[in-house]
Amino acid sequence: MGDPAVKVELVAVGDELLNGDVVNTNASRLGRDLTDAGLRVTGVSTVGDGLDELVDVLRVAVERADAVIVSGGLGPTSDDRTREAIARVAGVELHRDPGIEQWLRDRYRGTNRTLAGLGLQQADVPEGGRILPNANGSAPGVTIEIDGTVLYATPGVPSEMAAMFGDQVLPDLLRRSGAPAPRAQRVLRTVGVGEGVVAQYLEPLEKDLAAAGAVEVAYLAVPGETRVKLTSTGPGGDEAVDAAAMRAYELLGDCVYAEGSEQLVAVVARLLVERGVTLAAAESLTGGLLASTLVTVPGVSAAFRGSVTAYATDVKSGVLGVDPELLAAEGAVHPQVARAMAEGVRGLLSGTYGVATTGVAGPEPQDGRPVGEVHIAVAGPEGTVAVSVHLPGDRDRIRALAVVRALELLRRVLLGLPHERTREFPG
Repeated sequence: MGDPAVKVELVAVGDELLNGDVVNTNASRLGRDLTDAGLRVTGVSTVGDGLDELVDVLRVAVERADAVIVSGGLGPTSDDRTREAIARVAGVELHRDPGIEQWLRDRYRGTNRTLAGLGLQQADVPEGGRILPNANGSAPGVTIEIDGTVLYATPGVPSEMAAMFGDQVLPDLLRRSGAPAPRAQRVLRTVGVGEGVVAQYLEPLEKDLAAAGAVEVAYLAVPGETRVKLTSTGPGGDEAVDAAAMRAYELLGDCVYAEGSEQLVAVVARLLVERGVTLAAAESLTGGLLASTLVTVPGVSAAFRGSVTAYATDVKSGVLGVDPELLAAEGAVHPQVARAMAEGVRGLLSGTYGVATTGVAGPEPQDGRPVGEVHIAVAGPEGTVAVSVHLPGDRDRIRALAVVRALELLRRVLLGLPHERTREFPG
């Protein structure tokens, strides 16, 4: 191939991917790794186990791309047809590799399992192709050239695919492509700001970049966050991307909470530990989800004291000390209740800070409060602050977004930032 702008297409095989039983994580993993290596993914296809459909998809991918990476359909069952489909597209026959057959027999014998007839199909190779050994499973991979396009077939099991791709497929692909230099890239992570708002903030930057043509801007929205990916498109990539990132920071301000792969919960945990302070949590609508999220971070035990799931109203008053008259007058979903919960758990668990969540996750309104109304508070040495938001979505989404907003309020308090974003749109 030799062209640094190598076009790579991905094909994921399996009925389970089409019907939603399994999420196609292989495509996202491959897309990220290929892009980081300086290669260009131009298409991603998902196809079921039907032989004719698989042949059609592979034929189109081979015609359009310089390289095709297939994942799935290499196993020992009747619906594993990737090898046969590759042979049809290449116009060749399958032959059984005696070395792989013996390896399979030895492998199965070592596990006290019987190698059934279909299991031996894993030793079948299209004429002109070669085997890619699988150190993590029984299904070898296959690679073959078809009309100038190189095709790699890997197992669908994510751990097996990742190992085979990293150890064998990517090195071979880079060798064929002339080992293009990885494109410079930076990812800015924002929180509490929708994708459209972030794009409006960055309009001046995008106009400048469109004129220069040196950096691409892409947006990825995930629950409660928007990520901005800046990628070089030509020579001098590092300098161009760094300049674009500096301008993006200026435009986005304190909406940016981290860069790269660091998650919001890790940022908050790091800030707590670095400052030598502790945190206690009181949760109503989130039901322990905030605490569960915090404890995913290694080392957070140095800062996180614990949590109280005060789901029932009488627990809010009896355990956390929320004024019963306030609860009777306003109900459990109220900013003053959130403030009292944060102050109560801070004292109860002897935390430097207390954080609290209360609201209506649905599916029905509560005490006249609509689904999605959420109140979050943080109590600390500087006083107590609360924010009130209306969060969209179903019950699970509202709870997940409430955790994000609680972590964001904590970040702002710990950094001495305004309690809510204050950026204005660029003129």
